[in-house]
Amino acid sequence: MSYYLIGCPLGHSFSPEIHAALGIKDYRLRELSPEDLPGFLKQGQFEGLNVTIPYKGAVIPYLTEMSETARQIGAVNTIVRTADGGLYGDNTDAAGFRKLARETGVDFQGKRVLILGTGGTSRTVSYVARTEGAADVRHVSRGGPIDYENVYELCPDAEVLVNTTPVGMYPDCFSSRIDLTRFPELTGVLDVVYNPLMTPLVRQAKALGLPAANGLLMLVEQARAAQELFLGRQIPEQVMRRAFSGLLASRSNLILIGMPGSGKTTIGRLTAELMQRQFLDADAALVEKTGMEIPEIFERYGEEGFREREEETVAELCAKGGRVIAMGGGAVLRERNRHAMRMNGRVYLIDRPLQQLDRAGRPLSSSTQVLEKMKETRMPYYLETADVQMDNVAEPGDVAMKIAEEFHEYFGD
Repeated sequence: MSYYLIGCPLGHSFSPEIHAALGIKDYRLRELSPEDLPGFLKQGQFEGLNVTIPYKGAVIPYLTEMSETARQIGAVNTIVRTADGGLYGDNTDAAGFRKLARETGVDFQGKRVLILGTGGTSRTVSYVARTEGAADVRHVSRGGPIDYENVYELCPDAEVLVNTTPVGMYPDCFSSRIDLTRFPELTGVLDVVYNPLMTPLVRQAKALGLPAANGLLMLVEQARAAQELFLGRQIPEQVMRRAFSGLLASRSNLILIGMPGSGKTTIGRLTAELMQRQFLDADAALVEKTGMEIPEIFERYGEEGFREREEETVAELCAKGGRVIAMGGGAVLRERNRHAMRMNGRVYLIDRPLQQLDRAGRPLSSSTQVLEKMKETRMPYYLETADVQMDNVAEPGDVAMKIAEEFHEYFGD
């Protein structure tokens, strides 16, 4: 039996990994042009399909049956071949989004809901919000009556905000069109984007103390609902939980920060070997990118010029997940770098006594007094950024083992 995700483009889809974890191994990506869509639906050899942009509405004319949920939303993301050879369409995104909202603690009952976007996913969100008792649902778009300029005047009392646009999605990971501080009555924020794991919107919401989450749980839960339709049986909650935790762990970076010479590179390499992950060193990547050694960059451009080039490198390294990355000692000084590290990563502070720090080839580590002042300046940023602090006073291999163990324990992997 064959199962596919159809759409265009499909380059960064997590669906095969999710469906394999849920139980279907023969699940593939099938990128279709608009011209190929009709023939594939009529003649394709498949048992079930998931449908993504831009075809959630385009598939409807080829269906012989459709669920009431899909009919009300006007979009289909799951198709199952029926016993008589027909095609049944449903929308499992609704189940996924409802699960995401409930587990995040976002309640729609009696709330004024603001949805960014007007596409197929926004219709799903609107449907769920209304069926969950929302008092009012409004949409923001670039060319609609409510846009990104007048929204603060027209909807100042919004209580729940949901992003259904691709803004903030990889590779444009630092974008956000909305300022949450201008909605003083907000009680929760949801972003259907799941790559990166923490978008600027979710980051701002969490900084404001609001319940907030990305769309990864929605993605996994809708896949479970789709697979139940494919197979005609229930998939236990714990299976979905394992799939979600495994996906979250596999897409999360391990980021090592700390003072220059604290052992980040050595420990990072050992951690990567233990976890069978790619290891990257931000300083080494910067040297390769610029064609200059670190002292030469400082000499030619000064510290400010070095930090600018470092910022570009950090953004590039952190945009993708599943890696172990050792950061330069001063990378935390820039807010954009701190956001990049947290965007797809769990951050570990490697702390080592000053007298044991390696100073060789480090332009800013000229003396103990300089290092003391440097640590005093940087430590607040290290602590702000880090999820876990690790003392590097034992063998590097032991520290690497502790990091790997903590990471697996955190994700339940």
